[in-house]
Amino acid sequence: MDPIDLPPYDRTATLEHRVLHDLGYFGHYLFVHAGGRGGKQRVLARLYRHDGRLPQRSLIEHSGNSPAALSEVLSKLEAEGLIQRTRSHVDRRQLDVVLTQKGSQIAHDIEQDQQEFERQSLAPLSDAQKSDLVQMLDQLVAHWDTIEKTGAVAETTRGQAQAPATQNAKDQKGA
Repeated sequence: MDPIDLPPYDRTATLEHRVLHDLGYFGHYLFVHAGGRGGKQRVLARLYRHDGRLPQRSLIEHSGNSPAALSEVLSKLEAEGLIQRTRSHVDRRQLDVVLTQKGSQIAHDIEQDQQEFERQSLAPLSDAQKSDLVQMLDQLVAHWDTIEKTGAVAETTRGQAQAPATQNAKDQKGA
């Protein structure tokens, strides 16, 4: 993309900067409009997608929250009459989180809203463009996971985090 196509305040921005900026915007947008990462809506929707019952441990592992934070969310949902915590039939030491009838109806509505949000969010893209986007994002996820696992992000002399070029990144640029 030619810098002339960028808005005036971004004329000196690199293409990489613009992509990362847009990804940051998308992350913020999704966080705000799609229920955050582990709040009440997410917990209700996850339970709904799993037939209204999950071990509390499973919710902790997939919520992105600390056990204490999730426990607080579950306490609020329980106080609102949306869930119940019961002893697991499989392992009496564990708790299962179960949707109540009221919680199930609210979770159903949340799930419907989420599906509509997903449809509207990507409406400008064709199925082929969505598929291409998924492939590109999968490449980035794999690359960022590698960076995170190897600790390959180094501090530059200016104090900004910057990833060193890897052979994989070079191969992808050449493709």
